[in-house]
Amino acid sequence: MVLTTMIARVADGLPLAASVQENEQSERDYMEYQNQAKLLFRKLNNQSPDRCSIETGPYMFHYLIENGVCYLVLCDKAFSKRLAYSYLEDLQNEFNSQHGRKVATVSRPYTFIEFDTYIQKAKKKVMDSRDRKSVV
Repeated sequence: MVLTTMIARVADGLPLAASVQENEQSERDYMEYQNQAKLLFRKLNNQSPDRCSIETGPYMFHYLIENGVCYLVLCDKAFSKRLAYSYLEDLQNEFNSQHGRKVATVSRPYTFIEFDTYIQKAKKKVMDSRDRKSVV
C-alpha cells in the first residue's frame, strides 16, 4: 500500500507537493516518517543516486530524482518495487509537464499542493492495477 507521497526540490530540500493515505496509521507515526522524508530531502544532492530504496521499520521509502526534483513514496515492505517506481515515473512525467519550468523559482513550501489531485488519481490507478494482478 502507498502511504505517503512527497515531492521536493533536490537543491535545498524544499517540499513542493505531498499526499497522505488516510487510514489507521496514527498521526504520531506519520509525523515520524514525514520527518525522516524531510531529513532525506535535505541530505540529497546532485551526486545522489537517481533511484534508491531505503528500509525504515515496516516500510520502504522509494525515491526517483529527475530534473532536480525528488519524487518519494513510503510503502509497505511487501509493495512491489517495480510498481513503486512505475508510480513515481508517472508522477514525474505529469509534475514535470505541469510545473517543471516553475520549480527553480518557487520559495514557499508546498507551492504545488494542488498536485495532490493528480497524486490521488495515480495512487488509485497503481492500487487498482495491483489488485487486478493479485486476483489473476
